[in-house]
Amino acid sequence: MNDEQAVLDFFAQEENLPLALIAAEHLDAIRLRLNNEFWTALRERLDAWLAQQALPWSTLITEDRNNEECLVGLHLQPKDDLHLFLRPFMEQQFLGDSYRIFHGLMWNTVPDATRKAQPEVEALRASLGDAGLKHSDSFLAWQWLPWHPRRRDFLLRFVTGRNELLDDALRPWQALLADYGGQLNLANLALGKAPRSVAISLEQLRTKSNR
Repeated sequence: MNDEQAVLDFFAQEENLPLALIAAEHLDAIRLRLNNEFWTALRERLDAWLAQQALPWSTLITEDRNNEECLVGLHLQPKDDLHLFLRPFMEQQFLGDSYRIFHGLMWNTVPDATRKAQPEVEALRASLGDAGLKHSDSFLAWQWLPWHPRRRDFLLRFVTGRNELLDDALRPWQALLADYGGQLNLANLALGKAPRSVAISLEQLRTKSNR
């Protein structure tokens, strides 16, 4: 019998159930702390890289709308004052039994079909589609990443090899902005002329995407 099975057998005994529940509460708190540390540490890496590359974006943390103490991702905000634009993002999505990280380009507010079909926007969507990213009404482009941020394998890697994991997590941002940054800027310039009447709020977007 290995040590892991011995621990499970110990907690499975009825007389040890109170202790098991106490341990579970502490473990949940540890998972949350490590989850938040991952996103804040990744933000620091991304901020440094954006400054090094002199790119016109700033980072924002995405909080769980049902729990402000839980961080669920990052997105970029253009430094220009635009009403309608596409923003790179990386977030964790709850899939029913676990979280998984995905990334791509999301709308700050969802425009009508005419704005989505603008040549600059359609060219960007097509380029990202050729690269294997999917699209939907809510996201111009998105793609699953191999990380499940609440699972044991991810958390152990974050604890034991934090720098390597953060380097890996930075690469999708670098690839997106390095390979498609020019097209993204052209699309946002075109979208910036959109009238305010054609958009719904970002909160409505997030509600739709999580249904």
